[in-house]
Amino acid sequence: MNVIRLSDLIAKGQVKGKRVFIRADLNVPQDDAGNITEDTRVRASIPCIQMALDAGAAVMVTSHLGRPTEGAFKPEDSLAPVAKRMGELMKRDIPVVANWVDGVKVEAGQLVMLENCRVNVGEKKNAPELAKKMAGLCDIFVHDAFGTAHRAEASTYGIAEFAPIACAGPLLAAEMDAISKALTAPKRPLVAIVAGSKVSTKLTILESLAKNVDQLIVGGGIANTFMLAAGLKIGKSLAEPDLLPAAKAVIEAMKARGADVPIPTDVVTAKTFSADAVATVKAATDVADDDLILDIGPVTAKKLADQLLKAGTIVWNGPVGVFEFAAFENGTKVIAKAIADSSAFSIAGGGDTLAAIAKYGIEKQVGYISTGGGAFLEVLEGKTLPAFEILTKRATA
Repeated sequence: MNVIRLSDLIAKGQVKGKRVFIRADLNVPQDDAGNITEDTRVRASIPCIQMALDAGAAVMVTSHLGRPTEGAFKPEDSLAPVAKRMGELMKRDIPVVANWVDGVKVEAGQLVMLENCRVNVGEKKNAPELAKKMAGLCDIFVHDAFGTAHRAEASTYGIAEFAPIACAGPLLAAEMDAISKALTAPKRPLVAIVAGSKVSTKLTILESLAKNVDQLIVGGGIANTFMLAAGLKIGKSLAEPDLLPAAKAVIEAMKARGADVPIPTDVVTAKTFSADAVATVKAATDVADDDLILDIGPVTAKKLADQLLKAGTIVWNGPVGVFEFAAFENGTKVIAKAIADSSAFSIAGGGDTLAAIAKYGIEKQVGYISTGGGAFLEVLEGKTLPAFEILTKRATA
């Protein structure tokens, strides 16, 4: 992907003494007292900020936090707790600046945090007048918030249009590189795992991937719908019968390319959806009318694992069963271990997927873990993210 990178500008000596505006993703979880309960995003944002400081820039960083009302700042909207935590990690004092749109005082070597950007009137609608004011604050705009890359807002898109220079920070650049490696020029076979409760929420992803992947593994409620499409009974399992034509179309699209959507041959069922429900392994052809399918069976899991071990590239979005319940975690656990053991380049994203990766301790064996959530899903849908589009446009202008 042809974009300017912050590292390129630093290497050319173009950052020293410049005013650098960094859009980070510091939208961290907090408890009722406002204390940060998980600081991964803060830690992940520091390398970009430190790069700019080390290069002699005057650095401004901002982010959204929560869902504030534009033009109506409330204490709980403040980035002050984030600045405090970042300051502890960076061993420096980080002032928080409110009402910053019309001007910010910051010198070379200094770092200030600009208050919650979503409080600014016009942020969500990417108002040109707001974007131009933001752009006027800096010499260089750095987008380093992949989690917002699918949104065209003033602090993510508009500012990149009008800033003298617009570039990608190391976090965003790493996401771009990983996505390009997995989907644009993948090593074959390319295997995608798409799982979740509903086909409807991921239908466009399935349709997009069906044009490109060599194998499309479906799991969870999505697999149940595909089992129905294959003529199997699924009892009272979660499914979307009205989407059977769509599921069949995906199967046919894969078949036409000599690829396939493996349908489970055995499943793990229960009579109730609960952690203490009795788990029964049975053939996919033996599902009773009062059964709930809560996981793929061990034979299916092994078959899929064997195929993952032969893959060249793996894209993973979603656990294949109710892995939160011990009796129904085996499918996801086997899949996770196979991805960890595979020599394939793997990219994984989505909240439940990250939870499974953490549960099975395979963080270091996954090629790239995307923290983007909605942005990651839109990439899988085949969409060009606004952040990628504007940064590419600015790089070639």
